[in-house]
Amino acid sequence: MNSILNRRILKAGCLFTLLIFLSPIGNGQAFALDRSAYKQLKVFSEVLDIIDKNYVESVDSKKLLQGAINGMMKSLDPHSTFMTEEMFKELEVETKGSFGGIGIEITILNDVLTVVSPIEDTPAFLAGVKAGDQIIKIDGQSTKDITIMEAVTKLRGPRDTKVTITIMREGLPKPKDITIARAIIQVKSIKSRRIDDQFGYVRISAFQERTAEDLKKAISELQGKSPLPLKGLVLDMRNNPGGLLAQSIEVSDVFLKSGTIVSTRGRIKSVESKSVARDDGNELTCPIVILVNEGTASAAEIVSGALQDNGRALVLGTQTFGKGSVQTVIPLEEGAALKLTTAKYYTPGGRSIQAEGITPDVTVKYIKPADENGTESEGMRERDLKGHIKAPGEEDKKPAELKKRAFDDQSQDNQLKAAVDILKSWGIFQGAGKM
Repeated sequence: MNSILNRRILKAGCLFTLLIFLSPIGNGQAFALDRSAYKQLKVFSEVLDIIDKNYVESVDSKKLLQGAINGMMKSLDPHSTFMTEEMFKELEVETKGSFGGIGIEITILNDVLTVVSPIEDTPAFLAGVKAGDQIIKIDGQSTKDITIMEAVTKLRGPRDTKVTITIMREGLPKPKDITIARAIIQVKSIKSRRIDDQFGYVRISAFQERTAEDLKKAISELQGKSPLPLKGLVLDMRNNPGGLLAQSIEVSDVFLKSGTIVSTRGRIKSVESKSVARDDGNELTCPIVILVNEGTASAAEIVSGALQDNGRALVLGTQTFGKGSVQTVIPLEEGAALKLTTAKYYTPGGRSIQAEGITPDVTVKYIKPADENGTESEGMRERDLKGHIKAPGEEDKKPAELKKRAFDDQSQDNQLKAAVDILKSWGIFQGAGKM
């Protein structure tokens, strides 16, 4: 045990020393900080040695060192995390668009495991999980101090097995248990249809490997379904938790002939970048209204900000989540990896998305249909650091009585109706030569 720990300590020490001497020394202060870090590494090694020799039970050195790394990552931000080999594989599976689980995007807010958004048509969505729900237990075990990747591992599992999450939600007088049967989550990221035979409706539920390609196909099909040209498009990205950055750029490019799509800025110049639209002559030219809410995050916010700042679309709904940081996955030895925040996203107009989100041009809160009893909570966003849960209010229906939200049904969805009304008015004003 001693020899294993000592080898690991020596290896860590050598790596740390190498990083210190490779760091650029711009002034005396930078050098002083490096020396301070080196001194702390000696303390770290000493603590490991003391634990090894004196702890009441035998210690697994691998778990001990992983715990130390997790502690470092937790001190940074909710999205930076250490991934074991198994967790790293889970991440790779997720971006493929097919995995076993319940179908939610999660983050850590105010040290509490929180739902960014349920993914449409997944078990969690159908069970009534909402953006902003705080998950305080998974299968009866507290989520205090849990990392995002640890939570993902607990929530995923074989098809048809069940997991119970205990949530806190604004308006609920007490915690609520929701039992959900896991399923193979095969996310269909694009859905589309015609509205009133004049307008197109496209819902993007997530950004995965084929999203941009599927979007182009959906638009082509919409244009071919009627001899009438599209007079406008509703792009619905409510409860879209994000996904692949590259896909958000390609999706934005479908609607833009020119201009900046998104830029990233960080402490290290090498992570800075700017993505610009390319004119391929096939861009959709009709008016666009984008629907967003508090569950719209990350890649979905990039598209919303790009089209809004370039004057290509009107954004309607409520303030978005505000997840605007860039995570770089850095593979490590033995199959592990670090997911490290290295930059922030900025819209073409220079706005930081992080903790602010995208502010709609037209604010319209979602109103539940009468048969859903009550109004929708705005939920938590990235900037809601306190995360206070208020006790007053009625408890939601039991899981068996919960229904899908009436998204994309114009007769029940007031936000969609408002978007279509704007597109109709747009055409009227254009005809009068006022737009």
